Amino acid sequence: MEKADYDRAVKLCLDVVYRTALNCCRNPQDAEDVVQTAFLKLLECDTHFQDEDHIRRWLIRVTVNESHSIWRSFWRRNVSPLEEQTAEPAFTQPENSDLFYAVQKLPVRYREVVHLYYYEEYSIREIAEILHISETAIQTRLMRARRKLKQQLKEAWK
Repeated sequence: MEKADYDRAVKLCLDVVYRTALNCCRNPQDAEDVVQTAFLKLLECDTHFQDEDHIRRWLIRVTVNESHSIWRSFWRRNVSPLEEQTAEPAFTQPENSDLFYAVQKLPVRYREVVHLYYYEEYSIREIAEILHISETAIQTRLMRARRKLKQQLKEAWK
């Protein structure tokens, strides 16, 4: 990949890749490692990309895979941190914070789909291509995630 193309891809996709990594890892330090690895893979990649959207989707896929690799690693399974530190966003409305924390409590498979659908505004077809699963599976995961969120938020409001 040419240096100019790489620089443009970094400027275009850095924020999306970091948000996706942070959503998957729930830890800013791990997310930064995942972002670094994803962009290194982009630099070393010999794939011919059709357009900027193709690069963005490819980077999101690599980011999700790298995030999963971190969770499957021997270190992550056998070491517990001294303290969990997460960078939490500041909310102006309490409803937004309740929703954020409810989404963060979802299992990874649902949280990824909710993040890509609602925050990154991908269509179901695009999410299916990114995650390499069927559109029906995406729809099912979204439906189940909404159901879990509805249940969690009802309990929180009562």
